[in-house]
Amino acid sequence: MSTLEHIIPYLVVAVTVVVAVLVRRRRNRTPSRSGALLGAPDPVGPAPMRLLPLPGDVGLVAARELRERLRGRAFRIGTLLILAVIAAAIIIPAARGDKASVQQVGVVGALSAPLRAAVAADGSAASTTVTFVPEASQTTAESGLRGGQINIAVIDGRAVVTDKPVTGNGAASSATALLAAGVARTLGTARAMQAADLTTTQAAALAGARPVPVTSLQPAGPGGSQRATSLIGLLLVFFLLTQYNAWTLIGVMEEKSSRVVEVLLGTVPAVRLLAGKVLGIGLTVFLQAGLAVVVALSLAHATHSDVLHGTTTVSIAATLVWLVLGYAFYSWVYAAAGATVSRQDQVQSLAFPLALPVIFGYIVSLGAATSGNAGLLVHVLAYLPPTAPLAMPALVGLGAVSWWQVVASAVITVAGTVVVARVAVSVYQRAILQTGRRVRLREAFART
Repeated sequence: MSTLEHIIPYLVVAVTVVVAVLVRRRRNRTPSRSGALLGAPDPVGPAPMRLLPLPGDVGLVAARELRERLRGRAFRIGTLLILAVIAAAIIIPAARGDKASVQQVGVVGALSAPLRAAVAADGSAASTTVTFVPEASQTTAESGLRGGQINIAVIDGRAVVTDKPVTGNGAASSATALLAAGVARTLGTARAMQAADLTTTQAAALAGARPVPVTSLQPAGPGGSQRATSLIGLLLVFFLLTQYNAWTLIGVMEEKSSRVVEVLLGTVPAVRLLAGKVLGIGLTVFLQAGLAVVVALSLAHATHSDVLHGTTTVSIAATLVWLVLGYAFYSWVYAAAGATVSRQDQVQSLAFPLALPVIFGYIVSLGAATSGNAGLLVHVLAYLPPTAPLAMPALVGLGAVSWWQVVASAVITVAGTVVVARVAVSVYQRAILQTGRRVRLREAFART
C-alpha cells in the first residue's frame, strides 16, 4: 500500500483545486449576449462562471452544465450511493477480519518452545495470530472455552479441545476451526516423533523439512488482489458510463422539448453548444469518479483493509483514463440520439439499444475479471472503441497487456471518437429543431 499512500495527498489536492477553480472563478467583465442566455440573471450582476482555459461559448455552456449537474438531486443521491457502497465494501470486511485476527490458545500442562513456535505457525497459516493463555486444569480450560475467554485449548500436548462443533469431513472454514485442525496435526506429528525415539537433532531436521520446489509449464495467473482491483475498476466505469450517458440523452431531449435549445442556437453555434454540453457533463463524471477513488483509497488506508491490496497507480490511472475515453466516445452518440426525440417514452425506446455495446463489454470483461483468465474475445474487445473502455481496464488490472497495447487501444478509441463526434454534430444540427415527431436515425444519417 505504499504507492497508494503517496498518491492519496495528490489526488485530494487535485480534486480540491479543480472544485475551487470551478466555484470561485468569475468573469470581471460585462457578460456577453450568450452569457445572458446561458444563465446570467442580470447584466449588471455577477458574471456567469466560465471554465478556464476555454473562453467563449464552449466554456460558458460547459460551466452551465457542470453547475446544473452539481446542484441536481440525482448527482447528490448518486454520489452518496456510490460512497456508501464503497464504504461498506471496505469497512465491513476489515471489521469482520479484525474480530478473527487473534486466537486465544489455552495451554494446560507443559508445552515446549518448539511446539509453541509450531502452533504459532499454524495460526499464521490460518490467517490469525496466536496468543497463549496458561490454564490451571482441563476444567478451567473448558470453562474458558464456554465463556469465550479462549478459542481452543491444548491439554498436556496430547489433545485439542474447542467449543465449536467438530465435523469429520474436513470442511473447516472458520479461523478457529482451521487453527484447531492445524494444531491437532502438529501435536500428532510431535507425538509420532517421540514414539519413534528420534534424537533431538533428528526431530528438529524432520520438523524443519522444506517442501521441494514446484514449477509449472504455464505462466502464473493473476492473484486474487489483481482480480479484485480489475473488478472494482470495471464496476466503476460501467456504473458511471451508464449513469452519465443517460444524463446526456435526457438532457438533450429536455432542451429540445422545452424549446430552450431554439433560444440557445440563436446565440451559440450548434457545434459549440453540443461540445460545451459534452464537456460539462464529462467534468462531472471525472469529479465524481475522482471523489470515489480518493474516498476508497483513504478508507482502505485508514482501516488497513485488504480489499484494495495490490492496487497500483497504473490500474487507478487506467480506470480513470478509460472512463474519460469511454464517456468521450459515448457522449456524442447519446447527444445525437437525444436530438432525434422529443418525449420521455421515445427516450426509453432508445436507451436499451444504445446501451447494448456497454452491457456486452461489461459482461465479457466481468467474466475475465472474476475468473482471472483473459480470453481472446476480451483482447479483441479491448481494441474496439465501443467496448475498449470496459475491456482494457480489466486487462490492465489483470496484468494481461503491455504498455504499447494500451497506447494502441487508446489511439484507436480517440480516432473513433473523432469520427463519431463529426457524425453526431451533423445529426444534432439536422434533428434538434424538428419537433412534434421522432426523427429516425436513418433519416438523420441520410440528410447528413
